[in-house]
Amino acid sequence: MESVLEKAVSFFVDNFPSTTLLSILGPLGLLWAWACLWFAGKLKRDKGWKTGYSRKTFHFLTFFSVAILQATLGTPGVCLFGGMASLVILYSLMKGDGNILYEALAREKDAPHRTYFIVAPYFATLLGGLLGNMLFHEAALMGYLAAGVGDAAGEVVGTRFGRHQYKVKGWRGVEAVRSWEGSAGVFLFCLLSLSLGVWLSPQFAFTPGYVLLLPSIALASAVAEAISPHGWDNFTMQIIPSGLALWLL
Repeated sequence: MESVLEKAVSFFVDNFPSTTLLSILGPLGLLWAWACLWFAGKLKRDKGWKTGYSRKTFHFLTFFSVAILQATLGTPGVCLFGGMASLVILYSLMKGDGNILYEALAREKDAPHRTYFIVAPYFATLLGGLLGNMLFHEAALMGYLAAGVGDAAGEVVGTRFGRHQYKVKGWRGVEAVRSWEGSAGVFLFCLLSLSLGVWLSPQFAFTPGYVLLLPSIALASAVAEAISPHGWDNFTMQIIPSGLALWLL
């Protein structure tokens, strides 16, 4: 029986991008990831957007890009773009406080652990994406959309309209402050994004049962986001909808 390490190595070998993909998508992916983060930072610096908005702008743009790559180029394209986005995030961390790329992601309320709460969600996203692909294959698309659209929209809704708040215990002494309005936004936009995933993926086809199944998956995703430790909802928001979609749909 293959060990977890052996499965991971096999996954990377099987999905290593071709030379053509590397030469074309590599530079384009790096430029696009940088442009997405720069755009988010410019919205915060020049337009006065709150970090919750700028952070989720980058979040939405990159996750939606990954969803399109999954549907068109498959997992090799996703892995390559993920590597390029990782380089951009690493560069922003090296530049640190005051840099437009860093400030697009670093929440003021996370001080003095601003960098940690960039790194933790990054690893949560990376781990969720890798496990989603290894375990659920094409159904990982549903996790990309739920996390990229549902979670992102939920924070924007919560930042703008959140009046009824609740707290979730987090690591390193930082609690996540969320709102019922934000959680409702996660549910609604997860439902919309999962419906889009069914339309995009040839693996799924709409049936009358989806009227009940998709809201159930969206609700489970919203609950997962609500109870996840601060910085780690990018993991649960990929695994839960992907796994449930493969099982139920």
